[in-house]
Amino acid sequence: MSLVVREYGPTTAPKVVVLHGGPGAAGDLAPLATLLATDFRIFEPLQRGAASSRLTVARHIADLLDVLDRVAPGECPHLVGHSWGAMLALAFAASHPQRASALTLVGCGTFDAASRAQLRATIESRTTAAMRAALIAIEDIPDPSERMSRWRAIMQPVYDVNCDVAPAPVSFDARAHRETWDDMLGRQADGTYPASFAAIDGPVLMLHGREDPHPGRMIHASLAAVMPRVEYRELATCGHDPWRERQARAAFLSVLRSWIVAHG
Repeated sequence: MSLVVREYGPTTAPKVVVLHGGPGAAGDLAPLATLLATDFRIFEPLQRGAASSRLTVARHIADLLDVLDRVAPGECPHLVGHSWGAMLALAFAASHPQRASALTLVGCGTFDAASRAQLRATIESRTTAAMRAALIAIEDIPDPSERMSRWRAIMQPVYDVNCDVAPAPVSFDARAHRETWDDMLGRQADGTYPASFAAIDGPVLMLHGREDPHPGRMIHASLAAVMPRVEYRELATCGHDPWRERQARAAFLSVLRSWIVAHG
């Protein structure tokens, strides 16, 4: 099955592939793709959903290689990944370092138990009584993907600071989320990640909101232990989705565009 790939921007511009988060949140990078399309040719693959075979990180890597062979044969486009998508960009570049010229990791996910514990603690501290009541109210929804969608709507304020752009419409896939994340945790437990990221040749930039509940500095430290060249930049007054943040958007886009041009 070939993935659906949305395309934006002039056909003659430098190619950039954006990788959405979740896992299982296909379509959530459409607003960022639109913003970048003024300067670049953007490809937004909608990652594989759950099917008869259990989803794995390796399956997502193979899918991304197929996408690159279709949209940029013989080329090494810049990869911009958000949250889980940033983790996928790293996993792909470790398996196929010759196919990724440079990576940008936006709000990257966690690669160790300490970072995940800090993430959970931050989310817990920001969850209000009203949010807790709303979460209890959705427990009886039978469709797990619908529950995932409702959870996002309830918990979005935990991840935002001063957003003036609504989250993109997303087709959630709860089973794809669970299977993919379980496999990622398994690859961390067996030592594959982040150790294999030492094979990545190209430059890597982390862009992280200072108020993102994902602990950016801890995540950077876990990556820098095996990737000394990874660069970390923190965005003030910014949560998990910098392109949606009113005060951080301009700085985020300026840094991102400059990085892509410099390392395309």
